[in-house]
Amino acid sequence: MVKCNERQLNRTFAALADPTRRGILEHLTQGDRCVTDLARPYAMSLPAVSKHLRVLENAGLIRRRRRGRVHSLKLEAAPMRQASQWMEEYRRFWEGSLDRLDAYLKKLQGREKKYDHKK
Repeated sequence: MVKCNERQLNRTFAALADPTRRGILEHLTQGDRCVTDLARPYAMSLPAVSKHLRVLENAGLIRRRRRGRVHSLKLEAAPMRQASQWMEEYRRFWEGSLDRLDAYLKKLQGREKKYDHKK
């Protein structure tokens, strides 16, 4: 199993649960942005957007830099990478389990066909 900080993983998934925060992260994939640029597409107040940004910061998904009065935000990949690794581990587990179930069911179907032919 991938060793992840459970607290960090919980914060990452909680931050990603909101569509506004996912949209903000998507905007940041195009490069650093100031708060007003990130707030522009949303029909909400600047303080409401700032709350979303704080959640993303607390999850470690973004980093804030100040240059005078301008706050510039940058996407941070590490928490997403950890969450992705965690999900990948479970994807492999479930795919393996489902593959084994599929093989077992095919084996049972083969037995039923043999049994039906003997009748």
